Amino acid sequence: MDTKAGMLVVAGICILVLAIGFLRKNAEILLNFIVRAVLGTMGIYAVNLCLAKLGIAGAVGINPFTVLTVGSLGTGGLGLLYGIMFYHLL
Repeated sequence: MDTKAGMLVVAGICILVLAIGFLRKNAEILLNFIVRAVLGTMGIYAVNLCLAKLGIAGAVGINPFTVLTVGSLGTGGLGLLYGIMFYHLL
């Protein structure tokens, strides 16, 4: 193997190692978002059930925008959605 091919192999291995590190970090971020979105959706459903049992007319709908809000903001997003809903009830 000549020096040019050897340098390309070493460069390729370095790029591969950097790509694996980059994908590992992004996989953690994506998994974190998915877990927050699923748990947030379950939280919206549970709070909607509790509000219905208490006789409070109003519920946050489960749609892609609310799932995106809860998935990206977590429990703060859940509070935000119900804060907006209660503000509209006033």
